[in-house]
Amino acid sequence: MERPCAWKAYTPDALAELEQLCGEYRAFISENKTERECVRASVALAEAAGYRDLEAVRAEGGALNPGDKVYAVNHNKSLMLVNLGTEPMERGMNILGAHIDSPRLDLKQNPLYEAGDMAYLDTHYYGGVKAYHWVATPLALHGVVCKKDGTTVEVCVGEDPADPVFCISDLLIHLAADQMKKPAAEAVDHENLDVIVGGKPVVIEGDEEQKEPVKQLFLNILSEKYGIDEEDFLSAEIEVVPAGAARDMGFDRSMILGYGQDDRVCAYTSLAAQLAVPQVTRTAVTLLVDKEEIGSVGASGMTSRFFENTVAEVMELAGESGELRLRRALANSRMLSSDVSAGFDALYADRFEKKNAAIMGRGLCFNKYTGSRGKAGSNDADAEYLALVRDIMDEAGVAFQTCELGRIGAGGGGTIAYILAEYGMDVIDSGVAVLSMHSLWEVTNKADVYEAYKGYQAFITRA
Repeated sequence: MERPCAWKAYTPDALAELEQLCGEYRAFISENKTERECVRASVALAEAAGYRDLEAVRAEGGALNPGDKVYAVNHNKSLMLVNLGTEPMERGMNILGAHIDSPRLDLKQNPLYEAGDMAYLDTHYYGGVKAYHWVATPLALHGVVCKKDGTTVEVCVGEDPADPVFCISDLLIHLAADQMKKPAAEAVDHENLDVIVGGKPVVIEGDEEQKEPVKQLFLNILSEKYGIDEEDFLSAEIEVVPAGAARDMGFDRSMILGYGQDDRVCAYTSLAAQLAVPQVTRTAVTLLVDKEEIGSVGASGMTSRFFENTVAEVMELAGESGELRLRRALANSRMLSSDVSAGFDALYADRFEKKNAAIMGRGLCFNKYTGSRGKAGSNDADAEYLALVRDIMDEAGVAFQTCELGRIGAGGGGTIAYILAEYGMDVIDSGVAVLSMHSLWEVTNKADVYEAYKGYQAFITRA
């Protein structure tokens, strides 16, 4: 059952809409490379579309009615948007869920040191990365420094053309005989992913014996520019990410090359779909969560109580309070757990089983199951729900395909789907096919981005 290429069916108007959406998406992932940045930008878009802060509504003693739109932020790293439907929430919600964290390097709490007359920042990798990707490439620093006086300093260096960039050194080929014999996983030690941030000593008149002068000059710059000192790294969250904007790819400009498309391509299209829908029958929810790349743990991950607690708050304000009503609302809901799928790569064809692989440009992907080996760790959606999803997509004219992550035994991966399924709701994995997943620069096809947007709109209005 080979699915057709989505590009072949587009009218001029559809192509114009596709390019508009993809241009906005490209700008979003270029400007927002951390969870905090994604949440902040998403809140701004939501407020422009008429969404109100749930906390403010509650503080004012207000009530919620069908047609009202609210959002809730959790630890500045996850976000929930709610568009109240005309049906009681007890009958269930239509939920889009995606994650906004991506593989990266995090600065350690005590990161700064000097060696060989250069200043370095020590890192700890986050999520599944190939260490050799990160050497000898331009890098940027994004994040926050929280000071003891309660102030928070925003840091973003390496994105403006006038900014300096940073890098991690690689071993020169002339001395790499032993390194070249190692497996790829061992060629670059993760402990050696230290970022070079300075190479000039501070000059203090009359003091020729200044201890660690390169490190000191770096600290002087931090103090002058941001008003922070070395101890402030103890309460900082600084992420090291590839420097530079996402770009159109290919002579035909049919693709997007950019950092963090796993899973911001699904997050952005879910957000855009939620904001584009004015009124719904069943309450529509979009969840953008953190920590998926390390198991969905912590206060801002999907396993936290943020989602459940926020649903309870909304139901209380909508006049549907009560534990039993909450449980019914969760169990009666339907969800698309939106995460990227592995696009078929002809250069590594033996890692895929082609007739069940995601082909770039053939539309929104549905993965009945993910996991590894014997579907371990997956949410295996039931056939009845998959039939409903197929009907929704066909009725809306959405190009879609069904797929698996790769050949059996080649590896595997998981999503947030199984966590929501524990409430008893119907959940299936869906998303956009990606090439070079978890590399510094990932590839998506614009047609798949557009079909995901269309599919998510169709789901929250009809499921």
